Amino acid sequence: MANIMIRKTASGGLSFYLPKRDLEDDIVSIEFDQPDKWGGALKLLNGGEYYVEPLEAPPKLPITVRAKRVDAPE
Repeated sequence: MANIMIRKTASGGLSFYLPKRDLEDDIVSIEFDQPDKWGGALKLLNGGEYYVEPLEAPPKLPITVRAKRVDAPE
């Protein structure tokens, strides 16, 4: 698992940043984006997929959370 940062972009979307690999990309989908549940599978524009343990409510952004890479060994 790695620490990642999620922030809002100027266009209103979400951006993913993994400092360990200096990887920054747009999030194209998030599994749970509801008032009572936020997180789960994050799909990136480059095709990568990460998993963030769901939170009970949408967080204030930017936020640093632990994520696990789903599509390949980390």
